[in-house]
This record gives sequence, structure tokens and C-alpha cells, in this order.
Amino acid sequence: MLKIRAAAALTIAIVLAAGAGVAVAQEWKSQLSKPTFAVHQDVDVKVGMRDGVTLSADLYLPVGGEGARYSTVLLRTPYDNNAESNVYDGLYFAMRGYAVVVQDTRGRYDSGGDWFPARNEAKDGYDTIEWIAKQPWSDGKVGMVGSSYLGIVQLLAATETPPHLVCVFPRVAYSDQYKQWTYTGGAFALGLNQLWGGLAHSTRTRQVQYVNMFTPGFTASQTGMLREQYWHLPVIEGANTMGWDPVHYREWLKHPAYDDWWREVSIEDKYDRIAVPAYLVDAWFDLYNQGAPVNFNGIRTKGKTEAARNGTKLLMGPWIHSLGNLGTETKVGDVDFGPNSLFPIQETELRWFDYWLKSIQNGIDREPPVRIFVMGENAWRDEQEWPLARTQYTKYYLHSAGKANSLFGDGTLTTEAPGSEPPDTYTYDPRYPVPTLGGHTCCSEATVPMGMGPRDNKAAEVRADVLVYTTPVLAEDVEVTGPVRAKLFASSSARDTDWTVKLVDVYPGPDAKAINVADGILRARYREGLDRPKLMEPGTVYEFEVDLLNTSNVFKKGHRIRVEIASSNFPQYDRNQNTGNDLFTDTELKSADQTIHHAAPRPSHIVLPIIARPRVTSEQ
Repeated sequence: MLKIRAAAALTIAIVLAAGAGVAVAQEWKSQLSKPTFAVHQDVDVKVGMRDGVTLSADLYLPVGGEGARYSTVLLRTPYDNNAESNVYDGLYFAMRGYAVVVQDTRGRYDSGGDWFPARNEAKDGYDTIEWIAKQPWSDGKVGMVGSSYLGIVQLLAATETPPHLVCVFPRVAYSDQYKQWTYTGGAFALGLNQLWGGLAHSTRTRQVQYVNMFTPGFTASQTGMLREQYWHLPVIEGANTMGWDPVHYREWLKHPAYDDWWREVSIEDKYDRIAVPAYLVDAWFDLYNQGAPVNFNGIRTKGKTEAARNGTKLLMGPWIHSLGNLGTETKVGDVDFGPNSLFPIQETELRWFDYWLKSIQNGIDREPPVRIFVMGENAWRDEQEWPLARTQYTKYYLHSAGKANSLFGDGTLTTEAPGSEPPDTYTYDPRYPVPTLGGHTCCSEATVPMGMGPRDNKAAEVRADVLVYTTPVLAEDVEVTGPVRAKLFASSSARDTDWTVKLVDVYPGPDAKAINVADGILRARYREGLDRPKLMEPGTVYEFEVDLLNTSNVFKKGHRIRVEIASSNFPQYDRNQNTGNDLFTDTELKSADQTIHHAAPRPSHIVLPIIARPRVTSEQ
């Protein structure tokens, strides 16, 4: 037994607490299931899978009358089902009249089998759901909940169409592991994969270093070890510098392009198998920022049942990747989004389950399908679709006299198409990459130079290998809400390199904070498709489309809109070594001379999803 438990089974009497989080709207708060039950807990309950492997689950049951049956909330986790947060969730829902099953995923903690992220979760989820339906305390209805990996397993299980799954509530979960987790635009997500995929999950239980990494006690020496590991070449041996060598990490590196191996664990081509509604929660600064909108549209248009198609919802907030504290803090990175940014996630989960599992008519089904937090305006807004039907996709063109290098260069950004202009050039040296300064990062602020989320990017903008293009001061508010794309006409002296693009909100005032709003990367060899790598001919101009994911931000009157272009974002992504060789076994580093063209007929630009704003007059 790997966990220390007080007893194999116990009855826990709970004194009612009002519940943490932000107060919810009074009109539906009164309808939430009340925490009136004492809770009985059974630990290490064995659940058999179809292949003979046994998984371990903790069971939380409301103490009711003889023969009482309950709808079930299921959490499946690789992070120890006896962790404090999972115990809290078990008690929270059980106190409110739900049976709760919290299960260690395959190969983790007390569960049998071998651990390999995502590969067994669809079938194991199905088998667990159908096991629950056969238990004497179950009424046959199952809902699933949880964040990050705990959200991913919900969607994977749903693709197996388990008959007794009724609804899911995934927070910060992907639609495709390759595109949003292991790689982005073909670039390897080095920081995440070495921290989470290597150090965190190289053994059945989390190592001490990993646990400390998420606490203030994570030491400077431990931080230094991890950051040193990021620099190690070849990348495939980076694991050895900290004494771990997980099979899945090496396997990820064997599949640098999008192939059938990745499609096995993708959700994007399986929406027609999902028969249940999903309440999809994600964050503007999450690495899975793209996952929830893609899942939303996929289930709404291709879901197996009317309930799935009509009932699925999307909520996007101004947060970073988080397991349990989404919506509980106003300050994210360097920006305070104010009290409006708080959101009662857990009470919304309860309301979702009350409706779908207990048939309580609380109105959640009648609410608009999309709710977004508009940054800058710092307010929530309901919408009917994503992207918004009223979007005006507007090209903002890059301009310069050939010297857009750094904040002090001559780069400008306007909606006017260019005429004859010289290109901009810079040298990208992988020995001195541009550091990660916030953005769609994960999973610990201890492991990236300037943390996660919205951060001041001036430290990068003073570099000569960063091109900077800025609009004049805005005479009125400009709202950018939706997917952001950049199109670059570029060439390189290398056979392969990377292109990074950031969208930045430049504040007024003497310090002129430059806060990142959206960012993206494209590995040049994948310009024709993530499944079709093709090296470049040095000096040849190619067209590159860089996906900056999704955002919703009002660039306020007096602010400026800025675009940054570079060739590295390290250690969030691995350094392109500019050799054209296999990036994960190569140790050679070469500088590359980069050229960005922005004159007709090669007008490099960014496409911003503009939402018309109501005009404010003096009479108003």
C-alpha cells in the first residue's frame, strides 16, 4: 500500500460550511443541493478493467436510508486520489447527496498496470463508469469532473460512449495531445514535457522535487537543476541529467510530426461518439486555450445526441493553467483583472450535476452557450457561438524602413497595406534564445524566467533579435475577441528554424508596460502541415501561418497594439538548432540569418478578430 490512511473505512460527520468561493447569483444559489449528509468513506476499493488490471478507488457515500441509491460524480487522477484536494471534492459532493468515486489512473499510486499518459484512459474510463452503474448504491447516472489531466480523461472516456455517462465538466483540457500539449506548431513544449512528463511522472508516485516545485519551498538549487536540464543537448538525453528516464517521454520524441500514433488519443476526430453534454472551462493563458473552443464546436456540431449538441457550453476566463483555483484570484501574472474576474467554478459544477443527474430545474440549460471574460473591459459577457458571428477579421500590416529591431526600432503596425518597403532582418542564435516571459505556459512559475500568464515583455523587446511593430496611440477602444493568426513572408539562411509571434497590449504612462495577450510558434518544416515536414531551401521566401490561439481583450483608448516577431521562446519550447537535422538527437547549434518581408506583394500581417464597440459620445 503506497498511501497512509487512517482506516480502511470510516464514517465522517460533516458540519455544514457555506462553501468556498465567490457568492453565486441568489436566484439559483438557493436551488443548489444542500450539504446535509454525513459521509461514509471506503478506501482502496478495487475496480477491475477488461484486461485484468485492477485500479484503486476511494468511495464517498452519503449516509442515507437502507437501499438508498445516488447519482455518482467520478474523478480519475494521476495525482493520488488521497491528495487533499481530491478528498475535499469527494466530501463536497457526497455531503450534497452524490456518491463520489475518486480513482487512481492506471500505473499511478495504488492502481495496477503500467503508466503511459492518455493511452489507456478511454477504455479505463468506460470500464469504471459501467462498474459504478452496477453497484447497489448507484442509480445508474454518472457525471465526471476535474481539471487538466482529470479533464482530459473525461473527454477520452466520453469518446467510448459509455451508456451510463450522463454529463462531463472538464476544466482546462485539450482537444488533441500533439497540438496543444506535447507540441505546438510543431515545436516541442520543452518546459512542460520535461517538468510534467519527465520529473513529475517518471515513477509511480510523484517525486519530492515535483511536489516542492509547486510550493514556496521549492529551493533555488532545485530550480537551477531544472533550468540547467532545459539547456542540455541532445534533448532526448535531458532526462538523464536529473536521474529519470520515462518511456513515454522518449516515445513522444520519436513522433515529432502529427501521425496516427497521436491520432489514437486525439478527441478531435471522435466527436460523433460523444453522447453527453460537456461544460468546457478554459483560460486565455492556458496551454489548452485552443482545446475548449475546438471541443465546444466539435460536440455542438457533431455530437452523437441532441443533448450533447444542444447542451454543451463554453466558458473562457482570464486565468492560467490551474488544477483547483480557477476563478479564485483577481491578480494573474502582472495584471489585476478586478473582482469581476472571480467565478464560482465549483458551485457551477454542482449546478450542472444537479440539473443533469438530479433533474433539478435550475435554469442552467437555458443560459447562453458561451460565456467569455473580456480583458481590458474586465467583464463577463454571454455569447451564442465561438468565434463570434459579428467578428470583423482585420489585417494589421507590418511596416518599417528596414530597422524594426527591438523596441527602439522603426517598426509600425497599421491597417494600411504596404507599398515598397525594405525587409527586416535579424540573427537568431540558439545559444542565446529569447526567454519565455509569461504566455500559455505550464505548470510552475518556478521553472520559467518570468512566470505564467500576462507579463511585461519589455525585457524581450530590447533585444536586437526581436522585431517590434506598434500602432499609434489608439483614439478609441479596440476589442480583439476570437482566434488570432499571423501570416509571415519570410526566409532564412537555415534549412529549418522557428517563427514566434506575440500580440501585446502596450499601456500608457512612463513605464509603458507591454503585456502579452496572445502568442504562437511555428516550426518552419511544418509550414505545409503538422503531418508533412519539409525542410526549406536557404534564402527562399516562404509563406508561414502562425496560430496565436484565442483571446478576448479590449485595447483601451490611449494604449497601443504591438506585434513581436522572433525565433525562440525558451524554455517554453525547445530551441530550433537551425541545422535541419533531428532536433532531439543533434547537439550542433548554428546561427540563422532571418528575413521578414512586408512589402507588396509579400505583405506580412496579423489578422485580428475585431468586435465593433459602441461609440461613446459626450451626451452619453
